Amino acid sequence: MQTLSFTERVEKRMGARTGKDYIDRLDSAEHDIWIDGKKVEGKISEHPAFKNVVQSMAALYDMQHDPALQDEMTYEENGERYGMTFLVPKTQDDLVRRRKAMKRWADYTGGMMGRSPDYLNSALMAMSQASEYFAQNDPLFGGNIVEYYKYVRDNDLSMTHTLINPQVNRGVSTHEQADPHVAAHVVEKNDEGVVISGARLLATQGPITDEIMVFPSTLLKGTEEDNPYSFAFAIPNSTPGLRYLCRETFDYGKSHYDHPLGSRFEEMDAVVVFDDVLVPWNRVFLMENAKLCNTLHMTTHATVHMTYQVLQKNIAKAEFVLGIAESIVDAIGIGQFQHVQEKVSEIILAVETMKAFVRASEADAQIDEWGVMTPAWAPLNAARNIFPKTYPRLIEIIQLLGASGLMAIPSESDLESPVKTDIEKYLVARNTGAEERLRLFRLAWDASLSAFGSRQVLYERYFFGDPIRMSMTYYTSYDKTPMVGRVKDFLHRDEVVTADAPVLVE
Repeated sequence: MQTLSFTERVEKRMGARTGKDYIDRLDSAEHDIWIDGKKVEGKISEHPAFKNVVQSMAALYDMQHDPALQDEMTYEENGERYGMTFLVPKTQDDLVRRRKAMKRWADYTGGMMGRSPDYLNSALMAMSQASEYFAQNDPLFGGNIVEYYKYVRDNDLSMTHTLINPQVNRGVSTHEQADPHVAAHVVEKNDEGVVISGARLLATQGPITDEIMVFPSTLLKGTEEDNPYSFAFAIPNSTPGLRYLCRETFDYGKSHYDHPLGSRFEEMDAVVVFDDVLVPWNRVFLMENAKLCNTLHMTTHATVHMTYQVLQKNIAKAEFVLGIAESIVDAIGIGQFQHVQEKVSEIILAVETMKAFVRASEADAQIDEWGVMTPAWAPLNAARNIFPKTYPRLIEIIQLLGASGLMAIPSESDLESPVKTDIEKYLVARNTGAEERLRLFRLAWDASLSAFGSRQVLYERYFFGDPIRMSMTYYTSYDKTPMVGRVKDFLHRDEVVTADAPVLVE
């Protein structure tokens, strides 16, 4: 196995980048992206399916250079400023600093961008500090993960990731499929690297990011037949043979008035095809070791730090839904009804519950074996099992509060037509005019009933995987022994022998 230099590091050192930096790099890359039967040609930042979400991503990067936010969104090291989510936390205060930066980004999107850059930044940060874990597979891989972290941090890159194999026949293992070559697998290993062929699901934001991290599936059985599917690596999205197959866009080219969410935060989901893709050895982190692949996320604590980031998104999302709900209540004057107060209280409980989980994870945070201040896993694990069940209910509440008003939503074009006078007369709210009322109800519709909103519900249901499987794992991994022992002791409390009590003889 030949060790290759990390050639990408010769690029100009940037540190925290601007929105323009992000767009320029995206437009200059030669990506193989397909949507609606056509290959994306020209600048991706100008393509109808991507231009608006690219602008939203750029706005996140621009926050790092806002004088009022710079100290919150970036940190300084060796005279250079980096994105705060690359910071390796050593203290609880460091965790709070990271959390505030994450929440700032999440608030900007209303929690509607599940794959903002801080998500995978958190994963990579944790993995880089656990280099010894990767070195167990090969000393080269331990160095690779450290160098890759530095490269991504120095250039402030955006990343997507993929870890799920295509759903062909879920009743059998990958190597037992009718065509075992459908899933991404190792075809060849040579002096230059590893050749990968096949496909993976699902890469959210793939077309608008710089690189893809290919994480291993966590369901490998560790047999010799699983070796070709056991790997972890990262490559540029412009790598020859790498192709993205996009679903239809939920940004229909409408105005921000008509589609306030879909026209801003449509992240796009894509199937990833590896057509004999060469992955250089310096980009490989694990190879043909199912055991290390299966325990990668938990042992390196990448899952912990990713979940900590996700909770900031979840809090922002629940708060945003709460804002929509209360705005509807106020607009149409339904706040005096008991059932309305009860429903809105459910959303408030969701907000405060998620916030409490975060604070608990910070309060019990400890330095892990890799020297990283790591949030407590128990509250984070509980939160990630609760929110997939909670979010669909929050959206249902919006539907129940808005009722038929969510269907009586003429478009912005109608407000510029001869029927404007009808709209202004018949679609007013209790305390606002028709135009502002429609603006609110179109937002509520986009969050709860549109293709964009429906996708958000499905996305949250399966954010961390199959909720049933997650519940099974949660049940089997949770230590219930102390509670069972306490009950057993209680049941036999009267049998305890004291100095003055007679001995019970059976």
